[in-house]
Amino acid sequence: MSPLKPAMEKPVTWLAPGEDFPPVSQAWGASAPAPGLLAAGGALDVDSLRRAYQNGIFPWFSNGQPILWWSTDPRMVLQTAHFRLHRSLRKVIAKFQDSASCEIRFDSAFAEVIRACSSSPRPGQSGTWIVEDMVQAYQALHQSGAAHSVETWIDGELVGGLYCVALGQAVFGESMFTRVPDASKIALAALVSFCRVHGIPLIDCQQNTSHLASLGAREIPRAAFCAQVAVNAAKPSPVWQFEPVYWNALTAQPPDSA
Repeated sequence: MSPLKPAMEKPVTWLAPGEDFPPVSQAWGASAPAPGLLAAGGALDVDSLRRAYQNGIFPWFSNGQPILWWSTDPRMVLQTAHFRLHRSLRKVIAKFQDSASCEIRFDSAFAEVIRACSSSPRPGQSGTWIVEDMVQAYQALHQSGAAHSVETWIDGELVGGLYCVALGQAVFGESMFTRVPDASKIALAALVSFCRVHGIPLIDCQQNTSHLASLGAREIPRAAFCAQVAVNAAKPSPVWQFEPVYWNALTAQPPDSA
């Protein structure tokens, strides 16, 4: 869904580059034209993005709009302990594990992943929020070590994946893409496995979608989310590398009945 063009019934804070973000409590509420809108302007540099995510804020805008900053309440998150491993996905992962031509890679093709996400068609959408400025910004964030790609490879070909922001042990999911059935779900399952191994309790999902809800994501109050981000971001960052043994952290759980 493309960001709503903000109506101006309520003043929006306009930021100069490098200026501090306002408190998230000032974000537009549920009855506003654009719930969660906090500020506009500023910059998409690495420092601004780090400060935003540390405070439960993320950028989201379309071509022709200024940079828009959001902090939604409630916040959609996936508690990694509550990931729903449906029987069908368990079978897909088992087949993936058993094939020598299939592998999960981290950060081997970040630029390709984010561009694939930006160009993937979405039901009900006519465009993308991953505009060129966002692509460039998150590639810079990746170079700084704070953004990562989780990639599904088959026969030496990138067939799906996702990218995320990670500060310490606070992980923020951004977008997924798939070129073959279930490739993005495999990547998400791999990320959940990695998080479980390293004691990372949740993945931010930002927006409430039925797809994420079917996999176990739920809404929590923004205040609770921001409190968890503050704690998790202060913890040491894991080494972002996937090992096949990490699948055990996921597949050892009882399968969901669906």
